[in-house]
Amino acid sequence: MGLVVQKYGGSSVADAEGIKRVAKRIVETKKSGNQVVVVVSAMGDTTDELIDLAEQVSPIPAGRELDMLLTSGERISMALLAMAIKSLGQEAQSFTGSQAGVITDSVHNKARIIDVTPGRIQASVDEGNVAIVAGFQGVSLDTKDITTLGRGGSDTTAVALAAALNADVCEIYTDVDGVFTADPRVVKKARKIDWISFGDMLELASSGSKVLLHRCVEYARRYNIPIHVRSSFSGLPGTWVSNEPLVHETQQQGEQQVEQALISGVAHDTSEAKVTVVGVPDKPGEAAAIFRAISDAEINIDMIVQNVSAASTGLTDISFTLPKADGPKAIEALEKARTAIAFDSLRYDDQIAKISLVGAGMKTNPGVTADFFDALSRAGVNIELISTSEIRISVVTRADVVNDAVRAVHTAFGLDSDSDEAVVYGGTGR
Repeated sequence: MGLVVQKYGGSSVADAEGIKRVAKRIVETKKSGNQVVVVVSAMGDTTDELIDLAEQVSPIPAGRELDMLLTSGERISMALLAMAIKSLGQEAQSFTGSQAGVITDSVHNKARIIDVTPGRIQASVDEGNVAIVAGFQGVSLDTKDITTLGRGGSDTTAVALAAALNADVCEIYTDVDGVFTADPRVVKKARKIDWISFGDMLELASSGSKVLLHRCVEYARRYNIPIHVRSSFSGLPGTWVSNEPLVHETQQQGEQQVEQALISGVAHDTSEAKVTVVGVPDKPGEAAAIFRAISDAEINIDMIVQNVSAASTGLTDISFTLPKADGPKAIEALEKARTAIAFDSLRYDDQIAKISLVGAGMKTNPGVTADFFDALSRAGVNIELISTSEIRISVVTRADVVNDAVRAVHTAFGLDSDSDEAVVYGGTGR
């Protein structure tokens, strides 16, 4: 008997029919001889609707109360799913994040998991139940307040529970058949990947691929938990994410894993903004002061570029990208530090997009960089920022050309599928 952790996204449990379909899949997994723990997201667009409602009541909702509101979405879906499973003759128990032992820090709206104590979950499955856990939430170790993990946090909940329970696999069910070489909503000829390494998947997730949250992949790599990304709308095998290629019973007998390609995929992200600090004195400590102010505001940054200082003025410009949601807070933090840093002005741009090419071996293949920029040039895409790593090249461009840019790069690297177009079952999200 194995222990399987399954996570179902909002599109999978968007309505009563979806919940009943998911319940049947869970019961089948249980009847095949496995212990099953399930993590669920809120139904459909419930979280977005709750955020909109909160903003109608208060322009800037208090973090603690917003967390109390948002966690209600997952509690609804977990209870309904438990009812559906029981109607099929299988015992099930639902648990909130705090009841499941998900312990977090005290940062509201984007808390991080610091420990998982799944005693109640283990006891429940040992008694023969399907344990259903509300994703995206936990409880603060210090304040004992309810917290949420940020968007996509149910993925992280699932992997964290899988690690704490020593599960055999963590299955992430979504509205596509696996991980694709690009977002199939943008690139209709995107190709499904059978296996991808933790490293490549982490780069794709960090670069905007929405199928898995990057924190979830980090957690899985740290504890070596294989992830199987599948669709809850079909019975097709999905994508395995692990250290090494695996052959599982879900694959057809005799099927062999294909050697990983040089290029894993193209990701894009339209959720970031760019801040430029203009006229920074080019001397030691100024950049540190800028990023200390950003850090103190609890804001994560992505790409950073510093221009060569002008010889006549001794001043330089520093640009960096960050989540759009944190843009106003970053500008406020920098304005407060303006006197100490003595920069001239700030520029804020939220109409940007990031495009990333990800794949192992790029460092040893000089033609990749040239082909990447050549494809963007032919598509008429202007580049504003550039960042690279051993397995990734990222550029920032205008948001209104990002879809054309992604399709151009995808085609240029021979990633287009020769088979039918990729299917997106849920339509809009995870």
